[in-house]
Amino acid sequence: MSKALSYLGLAMRAGKIVTGDEAVLKAVRSSEARLVVLAGDASDNTQKKFRDKCGTYDIPLVIAFHRDELGASIGKDQRVVLAVTDKGFAEMISRVLGDTVGGGVID
Repeated sequence: MSKALSYLGLAMRAGKIVTGDEAVLKAVRSSEARLVVLAGDASDNTQKKFRDKCGTYDIPLVIAFHRDELGASIGKDQRVVLAVTDKGFAEMISRVLGDTVGGGVID
């Protein structure tokens, strides 16, 4: 799991991460998001919102980590949701996380 967090940090430094509820929803709607990572301790309402939205737009969704871990991995405060906008980073993170990836296919 820590390898996936390292990849998230690399993607952030490369400018390929979008964070924040509204920014991630906008990236999903515009199909800019290649992978959405949602903290496991997100509220039920937030989890449902992103499951539904990612399912509708066929964007892979990963529910993993804790909000502190997600924030620390990208050098920010706590983060509940973030989107990876680069296909290569999304594939690397999905490969490391394996079976926890749900939703669409990264293409």
